[in-house]
Amino acid sequence: LLGFRDRSGTMGAAEDAEWLRWVSKKFGNVAGKEKEISLEDFKSALQVKESFFAERFFALFDSDGSGSLSREELLGSLRRLLRGNSTEKLRFLFQVYDVDGERRKTGFVTPYGCGTSGFSRFPGSGSIDAEELRVVLQGCLRESSLALPEERLGALSQALLQALDRDHSGSITFPELREQLEAFPELLENLSIRWGGELWDCWERTPWGTHSGLGSSWRGLGLDQGWDQRARLCCLGGWVASTALLLALGALWHRERGPALALARGCGQSLNLNCALLAALMLRRSLTWLRSTPLAELFPLELHVRGHERVGHLVLALGTAHAGAHLAQAGLARRDWLLALGEYVRRARPGAGGVGGTAPQTGLALLALLLAMLACSSPCVRRGGHFEVFYWSHLSYIPVWFLLLLHGPHFWKWFLIPGSLFVLEKVLGWAWRRAGDLHILEAKLLPSKVTHLVIQRPKSFRFQPGDYVYLNVPAIAAYEWHPFSISSAPEQPETLWLHIRARGQWTTKLYEYFQQLELHGPEPNPPGKSRRERRSRHWEQGAGPGETQRSCSVKCFLDGPYGSPSRRIFTSEHAVLIGAGIGITPFASILQSIMIRYRRRRQSCPSCHFSWSEERQDEEMTLQKVDFIWITRDQQHLQWFLGLLAKLEAEQAELEPGGKFLELHLYMTSALGKGDVKALGLQLALDLLAAREQRDSISGLRCRTQPGRPDWDKVFGRVAAERRGSVRVFLSGSAGLARVIRGHCRRFGFRFHRETF
Repeated sequence: LLGFRDRSGTMGAAEDAEWLRWVSKKFGNVAGKEKEISLEDFKSALQVKESFFAERFFALFDSDGSGSLSREELLGSLRRLLRGNSTEKLRFLFQVYDVDGERRKTGFVTPYGCGTSGFSRFPGSGSIDAEELRVVLQGCLRESSLALPEERLGALSQALLQALDRDHSGSITFPELREQLEAFPELLENLSIRWGGELWDCWERTPWGTHSGLGSSWRGLGLDQGWDQRARLCCLGGWVASTALLLALGALWHRERGPALALARGCGQSLNLNCALLAALMLRRSLTWLRSTPLAELFPLELHVRGHERVGHLVLALGTAHAGAHLAQAGLARRDWLLALGEYVRRARPGAGGVGGTAPQTGLALLALLLAMLACSSPCVRRGGHFEVFYWSHLSYIPVWFLLLLHGPHFWKWFLIPGSLFVLEKVLGWAWRRAGDLHILEAKLLPSKVTHLVIQRPKSFRFQPGDYVYLNVPAIAAYEWHPFSISSAPEQPETLWLHIRARGQWTTKLYEYFQQLELHGPEPNPPGKSRRERRSRHWEQGAGPGETQRSCSVKCFLDGPYGSPSRRIFTSEHAVLIGAGIGITPFASILQSIMIRYRRRRQSCPSCHFSWSEERQDEEMTLQKVDFIWITRDQQHLQWFLGLLAKLEAEQAELEPGGKFLELHLYMTSALGKGDVKALGLQLALDLLAAREQRDSISGLRCRTQPGRPDWDKVFGRVAAERRGSVRVFLSGSAGLARVIRGHCRRFGFRFHRETF
């Protein structure tokens, strides 16, 4: 129900009035016939069980001290907050923080009562001491889904008290608070923009905290990007023109036999091209090789999966039109067309087309398989925890190719080259996978159900940073292969790492399998496996420094490596890497490799410690600056790669003291920002303590963990102002975030690449 903000700079009086009417309506839904709501009703409307700030807001809004809140009290308070100046809002903030628990029970009235702030009854003393700050900061931590040790909480309280207590009296008065906060105009500006959030988030919500401003119908193929729009338009134009030309030629060649047959033949000619193109776009090994050639700059190779999807949609549309035209031609030739159609599809007959006259039967079978594959490839299936449904249904491509060869008399000519390459890739991949005897050597269970696998690296396995592999673990599912980015650097010779988050059925089974190994020792209960099949599994524990190290020997197979757009990072001048959640995985490998290569080309004098960069011809790395941005949901997710990031920071400090070749930027979306009254004190205290200790209290890193989502205008504006060469932005994250980032890259003239496979 709550969510007040000053929108005077962005919204007019009409919008304010409309919003207040909406609040009034929501209040009526909660209050019902009682016309007033209690504290429990208030917290229930905010959808919180325990909230320090919900209680504080309720106490402030309850101007008559009755213990219940009326519509007039709520709307009156919101109107004052909407129309009040910065001093009045700061006074409200001060009253929220002026807890005084004992006085609160007795209903103590502060000097800042109804005569100044507009809130007639407030339980507080008029000053904020260290204990009150501790209570408030604890509430701020809960609101931001953060947890810190008690000693850190005490350090934050003392840092905030020392900064605001100008007269060293041991408490903070309102004039002292106002004097300090007025020294931060940006903070006051944020306060004038956003207060609260629960109600407003329901009223007006945009993905990733900003409008992308994109309205192009070509979003699906990424054609709203400027720098490579020409190449993408050329590929798209060539595809559309070729399809249209073949359709027109096929129809013209058979126009004398009627419009239905002309349409069918035209669609058939277009299907020859597009069905072959379906296979060509998934030649992963060939595309990986192509990425290492100059042709990679001419073709949008990062869109090969999306292109495969679009071609699949066109194939289904053309196939439907092709089948419909043939059925119309056969059924309309006789009056009893239902009987004719039944005879047409029931048995093969000479002259019907295809091998042995089986075109009607193979055509309908093809259409049914394509419909099933399309339905099982929808995002709600593939991304909704049912990847196995997509996986098994997509294996229908084997009968699809076979039926196409039987159905189309000329399809083999189109399919010869891509089909041969496809079969060759599959055969070579199968032979290579079965030749190696690989094992998972170690498995670590990380927060938020992430499994960190350390896998034996084959001697002949060579990959580039950012590459991915397909993993098969027979103990989980003997015939399922799933793609994952490699998170270790190629320079790590004996092992490779995978970080796998449990989101679908297979990944959840993988996490649970190693969880059982951890809990029950050498006799786990893997899904679908008998005791005899489990006897070869071995699990042993050994203590390491500061933690329990666990090793195992679980058989696995790898298929790959396969390339990704991230290979272009090393040929960039200024690279901006953006990872969202587990999307940091490919960048973990890249960042390690970058620092290893950077170390190799840095030289220093042992006497004066002067350092310089030595160019190496064998190092294809032109990087001058790297910005890494990691957006996580909460504090637990930071634990996935904190050790690696700390190591990178230490290497950066060692190689280039005070330099900024590599900059880390962490954002936590669960944490409330300084513009929110429920977190202003905490974020200010974190800033003060980080400046004093040169260490972030949340992550332990030198870089400060920022609350909320990035302000992309400011982020990219700062990157552009640095002028460290041409900028390329690489994203590993959701499609929604990609649309936002792509739009900003277009505005700033940055090249954009998204990690997809």
